[in-house]
Amino acid sequence: MVMEAVVRTSWTSANPGRRFLSCPQKGSRCRFLGWIDPPMCARSMLIIPGLLRNINNVNYQVARLKMCLFASWLLFVVVWVLFI
Repeated sequence: MVMEAVVRTSWTSANPGRRFLSCPQKGSRCRFLGWIDPPMCARSMLIIPGLLRNINNVNYQVARLKMCLFASWLLFVVVWVLFI
């Protein structure tokens, strides 16, 4: 059985955003076949993980605000129905 390698992206601190070839099935023994992109400079390895953390923090805050907005509208509707 022949399997073709797939391109994946590494999000570790040591290799942020670097693409590599790996097997298509995660349970197989050939997890890593080789890098596609050249190594990044040290400065980009410091900047990219920080940017990814900032994006994750913003996404978390947006989700929290959406939940608060939904809860406030729900409370508004309940109060409106009960008192009018």
